[in-house]
Amino acid sequence: MKRYVIERDIPGIGEFSLTELCGAARASNQALATIGPRIQWQHSYVAAAKTFCIYLAESEDEIKRHAELSGIPVSKITEVSQIIDPLTANN
Repeated sequence: MKRYVIERDIPGIGEFSLTELCGAARASNQALATIGPRIQWQHSYVAAAKTFCIYLAESEDEIKRHAELSGIPVSKITEVSQIIDPLTANN
């Protein structure tokens, strides 16, 4: 599977309550269960008016299908080509 960063423009999401965020996570999990193992949500970063979600998926089409089923909009899909971190400096 490929790794993707999914940007979602959601005004005010940074102010959402834990209950509201739980509802979004439930909607995402239900969509994932429907689609099956071709897509996996790893985690999301919540900012003021945007989320940055990290997914593993076979294709961008799986990401788009997830958005349709969950009702959570997608603004931009970017495939990740490499991952670096502080330990990369040791190579």
